[in-house]
Amino acid sequence: MVGTYLMVKSFLKYLQYEKRYSQHTITSYSTDLGQFEKFINFRYPNIKIEEADHKIIREWLVFLMEENNNPRSINRKIASLRSYYKFLLKQELIDRDPSLKIRVLKSPKNIPQFINEVDIIRILDEHEYEEGFEGIRDKLLLELLYGTGIRMSELINMKESDINYYDESVKVLGKRNKERVIPLSRELIILLKKYGIEKRKNFNTNEIDYIIVTNKGGKCYPMMVYRTVKKYLDIFTTLDKRSPHILRHTFATHLLNKGAELNAVKDLLGHTSLAATQVYTHNSLEKLKKVFDQAHPKA
Repeated sequence: MVGTYLMVKSFLKYLQYEKRYSQHTITSYSTDLGQFEKFINFRYPNIKIEEADHKIIREWLVFLMEENNNPRSINRKIASLRSYYKFLLKQELIDRDPSLKIRVLKSPKNIPQFINEVDIIRILDEHEYEEGFEGIRDKLLLELLYGTGIRMSELINMKESDINYYDESVKVLGKRNKERVIPLSRELIILLKKYGIEKRKNFNTNEIDYIIVTNKGGKCYPMMVYRTVKKYLDIFTTLDKRSPHILRHTFATHLLNKGAELNAVKDLLGHTSLAATQVYTHNSLEKLKKVFDQAHPKA
């Protein structure tokens, strides 16, 4: 039989080139499989991952629970194992899938946090950003995340050529290289043009196609986006989470609160199913309950 290392390597390439998973997801799968292999090597030195049965997998899950891993994290590891064994079956490297007898754990549904409308207006419209490139760049970064609902990775990889100024829209390359087109507000178009002028003053834009760049003109990176978002959210909000994803949550929640159709929000977010989008309807339902309590005679 082919060695575990080569099989895992082949599996990760399959995820990258055939399934077109993001690098972040591939790294997570690699980490999960590595942790399971480490557990097996410690408890059962003569057994490989490919030879493990459902009892060994369950034993690992119990170990993870005893180590205070949360159910969501454990379920992700179960999903990693299932994908790996499914791949091995497809390659005819094993004749049975031990993960089929494993059930996922029940986990509480987390309601996405979001910034209220008053605070988002204070952040984007009332705050005085620094003059020059850096201030305009920071404001554009925040406006793009909130104004389009894109993921951080999509923002980082967004290029000048993706912007259609005539149609006032942007082409976004999402998960698994799936493209979608998102409309841009007139204010965002104006800000993009203003930013473009400032960017050309500072850098040779013929060599920089990416929209959001560092102070030295290089492609931006995750930690830079995190720091920028946190810098401004720290001023205006007391939310526990102050990450770029909060602006995506806020985008979706505000659209639904204003009466947007769930399917339309699903398409704008780049979700593959309504189930992922429906998590935002809880916040809209809370608003409807308030309206009901205030307006209904029998409330």
